[in-house]
Amino acid sequence: MKYMLLIAGADEGWDHLDEAGQRALYARIEAWWDERKAAGELLEGAQLQPSSTATTVRRAIEGDVTVTDGPFVEGKEIIGGYGIIDVPDLDAAIRLASSWPAPDTLEIRPLVTGEMG
Repeated sequence: MKYMLLIAGADEGWDHLDEAGQRALYARIEAWWDERKAAGELLEGAQLQPSSTATTVRRAIEGDVTVTDGPFVEGKEIIGGYGIIDVPDLDAAIRLASSWPAPDTLEIRPLVTGEMG
């Protein structure tokens, strides 16, 4: 079954870590991605640019469109990346997400398969 992992963390990221600490954490994350890809569990994924680069488009029921700078929600945690995984079930997705090496929050969402609507 395919799931999306939404990876959220504080907007200031790992600013509390010194440069060596940041490099070490990125190395652990890169190893995690490589291991998951090699196991066939990770289909794709990417880190996102900071939330300050976001643009939000809102379409009202009447059809009016509003475009604003910034993420669609103001909050302490922002989506910083995603991964699409293919695992047997939710329990496997939880085990995989639980192995994420960074101090982030991961939301697991099943992908809709087949036709939408």
